[in-house]
Amino acid sequence: MSANQQPDKQGCVSRRELMQRGALGAAGMIAAGSLTSRVFAAPAKWDPKQLAAWKASRDAAAKVKANAKKIKAKSVIQIFLWGGMSQNDTWDPKPASGYEYMGEFGKVIPTNVPGIELDALFPYLAKQADKYCLIRSMTHGNNGHETAAYLMQTGHAPGGRLSYPSVGAVFTFFKKDQYKGLLPPYIVMLEAAGRFAEEGFLGPAYKPFPTGGDPNAARFEVQGIINRGIDDRRQTARRQLLDKVNLVGFGLAEVPVMAAVDTAEQKAYGLILGSGKEVFNLNNEPAALRDRYGRNTFGQECLAARRMVEAGVPYITISFPGGWDTHSNHFPTMRRQCPWLDQGLAALLEDLSDRKLLDSTLVWCTGEFGRTCKISWEPPWNGGRHHWGACFTVLVAGGGFKGGRVVGASDAKGEYVKERPVYPADLLGSFYLLAGIDAAAKLPNPLGFDAHVLDTENEGMKSAGMLEEIM
Repeated sequence: MSANQQPDKQGCVSRRELMQRGALGAAGMIAAGSLTSRVFAAPAKWDPKQLAAWKASRDAAAKVKANAKKIKAKSVIQIFLWGGMSQNDTWDPKPASGYEYMGEFGKVIPTNVPGIELDALFPYLAKQADKYCLIRSMTHGNNGHETAAYLMQTGHAPGGRLSYPSVGAVFTFFKKDQYKGLLPPYIVMLEAAGRFAEEGFLGPAYKPFPTGGDPNAARFEVQGIINRGIDDRRQTARRQLLDKVNLVGFGLAEVPVMAAVDTAEQKAYGLILGSGKEVFNLNNEPAALRDRYGRNTFGQECLAARRMVEAGVPYITISFPGGWDTHSNHFPTMRRQCPWLDQGLAALLEDLSDRKLLDSTLVWCTGEFGRTCKISWEPPWNGGRHHWGACFTVLVAGGGFKGGRVVGASDAKGEYVKERPVYPADLLGSFYLLAGIDAAAKLPNPLGFDAHVLDTENEGMKSAGMLEEIM
């Protein structure tokens, strides 16, 4: 139906009724596989009522598909490319846009999925394209690091009266009764990505645990777990000596408070000296597998993340150990960092798949925004790209998402969304749905405000519908 038709004048069916019927009918057809997702690539010229109908279609279809899945997302691995990685030079290349936009890059390579191409810097991921989806129409329009990160990490607009928890904290909050492991439920390697990727008003119980250290070192010295300069034998001896001299604790063992302290201590030492610590011991992995991930910090972070998934950790964030804020020195930085990202991420997806963990593990990789498509050749930038939130790319895999797909499209230069916009709330809402988390659920906060996992459109949240086309 075109925007110029007047359905409210045709017979006795009102425009409102027709839109409602169309939304429900379209949702059913999508869920049944009768329509392709490209039918729902709504042009920007459509009016708000039509866009609302397509959103309703996607959301309804997504719920049908998610409810039909036997496996829910149990763990999430988020790879955060802080600073914002260029979409043009990576997963949405535009070789026809010319040197002004592509510079010294522009060569594309095919993947193992016909029709999907990547920049030539990603040969490993090209062989794993059947395992992931590329969202090439991610948008929020915000070009500030912290505010854009807040949007991408929470799904909420910045500047409100509350500081909302990140998706990692929300995921941990709703999984707290299911996870009983020794390791913290929300782990960040190597350092926390900033206050907008943390617990918000949920409180310190949902704050991420930053590992510190370097998994590529001879010993991954996780802060608070692996004591630098003290080997396991000496640590065990210290523990035994403390038990011998702790006469107060022995005499009050039956007191509830002391019993609780003892339980906490046992769990802590199980983490420091027992099976919890062993999760971080990458020397237990075959050398050939470590090589496959890449003998660099990022590659070994990916391997450690896989081991945490096996331990049941609900949410793991990998903060890429190198910024993507390439206002200058863009091309040298991309040539250095893209191979690390390519090898580590490709090995992670392949390893999870081989171990039958990908269906229950959701992996997503992006920064807070993309980079400008037109290159700044003039001094002082000398070939740089700047902040760009109008259109960028997100990679998602596993956890209920199908592989080998592309969602949406950017224009000929990669600057703006051409079809099927995806907003942060659409992305995170899809994650929550696949994990069995109600995005409309209330969250507790100390001020007693009525706060929910995600806002509604009436509260200012932009949305074009959840990612039903890849569920």
